[in-house]
Amino acid sequence: MKSKIYHQPNGGNNGVITGSDNGCRSESPSPPLSPNRRVLRRQRRQTLLRASSFSLRRNLRYLLLLPMIYASGLLMCVGPFSGLVGWVYVPGSVYRSPEIYRKLKDDILFDNSTALELSSVWKYKRRPKMPKPCPNSTVSSHLGLNRESSPLAPSGYLIVEANGGLNQQRAAICNAVAVAGLLNAVLVIPQFEFHAIWKDSSTFGDIYDEDHFISSLEGYVKIVRDVPDEIMTRYNYNISSIPTIRVQAWATVNYYNGEVYPFLKVHGVIRITPFANRLAMSVPPYIQLLRCIANYNALKFSSPISTLAEKLVDRMVEKSSDTGGKYISVHLRFEEDMVAFSCCLYEGGRTEKSEMDVIRHKSWKGKFKRRDRVIRPDLNRVNGKCPLTPLEVGMMLRGMGFDNNTSIYLASGKIYQPEKHLAPLQEMFPRLYTKESLATPEELAPFEGYSSRMAALDYTVSLLSEVFVTTQGGNFPHFLMGHRRFLFGGHAKTVIPDKPKLVLLLQDMDMRWEVFKKEMNLMLGESDRKGVMVPRVRKITRKTSIYTYPLPECECIFHLSSNISTTGNIQNLGALHPTSNLMNTARL
Repeated sequence: MKSKIYHQPNGGNNGVITGSDNGCRSESPSPPLSPNRRVLRRQRRQTLLRASSFSLRRNLRYLLLLPMIYASGLLMCVGPFSGLVGWVYVPGSVYRSPEIYRKLKDDILFDNSTALELSSVWKYKRRPKMPKPCPNSTVSSHLGLNRESSPLAPSGYLIVEANGGLNQQRAAICNAVAVAGLLNAVLVIPQFEFHAIWKDSSTFGDIYDEDHFISSLEGYVKIVRDVPDEIMTRYNYNISSIPTIRVQAWATVNYYNGEVYPFLKVHGVIRITPFANRLAMSVPPYIQLLRCIANYNALKFSSPISTLAEKLVDRMVEKSSDTGGKYISVHLRFEEDMVAFSCCLYEGGRTEKSEMDVIRHKSWKGKFKRRDRVIRPDLNRVNGKCPLTPLEVGMMLRGMGFDNNTSIYLASGKIYQPEKHLAPLQEMFPRLYTKESLATPEELAPFEGYSSRMAALDYTVSLLSEVFVTTQGGNFPHFLMGHRRFLFGGHAKTVIPDKPKLVLLLQDMDMRWEVFKKEMNLMLGESDRKGVMVPRVRKITRKTSIYTYPLPECECIFHLSSNISTTGNIQNLGALHPTSNLMNTARL
C-alpha cells in the first residue's frame, strides 16, 4: 500500500508532508531529505505500512467474527438449542410458592396474634393543595379566543369509536369529551368497538346512564345521541362513509388545532377511530377539567349495574361486621388468558405449557411464534411480569397482618384451574367472596356473557373497599387507584406488591415466617407512602396519567357552584356504603 502524499504551499516553498490513511499530519514541514536517506525512509515506511495492513486485516477478521460469536451465544441461550443446554439459573425465577406454603402453613394459619385493624392500615395522611384559582368553568370562552367563529357556534360533529375493555373505553370517553371541548365540537355518544378478546357487544347505554352523561356535561360540551339526519343523508346513512381521520397517539393540543380542527371545519363531521390514548396528558387546565368532570361526575353506571352493585356492596358490608363493615378487594389477574399472555410457567409442567400454547394461538394467532420473539418465563417472573397466584396473594396479605377474620372480595374473571389455585387462598381467608357467591344466579343472568358489565360490578365493589390490592397492573387498577385517591382525600389506599422482591422471598426454602412478615410489613408501608403521592404539575407539563393521579386538578370539581349535579355518580357511590358514610368522611 502506498502512502498518500499531500502537496501544500508553505510560505512560498513547496513543502512535502507524508502520511498514512489515518490523515495525521505534522504541524510544521520537515527539512529536505538527501536522496539516499529519502529512499531508506521510503522503504522503511512501506515495510511498516505492509505490516500494519496485515495486522489490520487480521484484526478486521476478528472484528467480523465477534458478532457471529455473540449471535451463536444467544442461540445457545435462548434459541432452538436452549432445550439442550438448559436455562442459566436466576434467583427467584422458579415458581416454588406451594413448597414454601406447605413449609410455613402451620405458622400462617395459627398466626392471628398481631391482627391488623383495617381502620389503622393507612398511617400517611396528607391533603394535597388545591390549585387556586380553579380553571374557568366556561370552556367556550377559552376556545373562542384564537378562532374566527363564535364560541357558541359548534365547529362540527365528532364521532369516536372507543376500543378495549371497560376502563380503556372509559379513558377514551373522557378523552373524547376533552377533545370535543378543545375543538368546540358536538360529541356524539361514543361507540364501542367489538373486540375479539373481550367479546362484549354492550353499547354505551348498556354500561352508563346516557341521560346523566348528557345533562352533567351541559354548559361544557354538547352531547347528542345521533348525528342529525341532514348530515347522515349526505353519506347515505352509512357511518363508515363519514370522513375518518387517524390521530397519532398522545396527540398534543397543537396537533388537534393545526391538523384536526381544519379538517372538521371543512367536512362538518369527522370520525376518529381507533380512539383510546389519542390525547396527551399535558393539556390546558380548562381542558383537563373536562376530563375530571367526565370521569367523576358524568360517567354514572346504568341502573341495572348500579342496582346490583349496591346489593353486592351491602352484602359485603354485612359479611364484614366483625371488622366494622370494612373489607379488602383483590383484583386477581390469574385468568386463563392472562396467564397465557404473560408467558409465565407455574407448576403444571408440560401439560400447562401445552394448554397455554393452544390459548395463545387461539387468541393471538402467530404473535408468540414469530422468530424474533424470545419467551423467557424465568426472566418474566424475576422482572415482576407474572400474575400473582391466589396462593401468593394470600401469603402476602397474611404476612402484612390481615387475619383469617378479614373479608375479601375477589374482582376477577374465571380463574385458571380454580379448584386447585383458589383452595390455599380460601384456606388462609375463609371469608372469601366473589360476585358469583354474593349474587343469585337470577341476579347475574342479565350480565352473563358481557365482560364489561361484569367488570363494572367489580369496579364498584372494589372502589368502596377499605383496602384495594392490585396484582398485575392494567387499566382497571390504574383507574381504581385514581378514583380512590379522588374519594379518599388524596390517598389511593392500595396495596401494590413489589413482585421482584416477593418472588425472591417465595423461593427461599430456609425463610422463617417472622422474616417474611417483617418484609411484608415494609411492603405495606411502602404502598401506604406511595398512596399519597401527588405529581408535580406546572402549568400544562403533566407527564403522569390524570386518571391514576387525579389531584390536584380534579379537586376543583368539588368547588364548582354550577353545572355539577348534586345527585351524580360520586354521591350515588357514597350512598352505596351505608355503614361508612363514605362521602362525608372521605373529604375530611
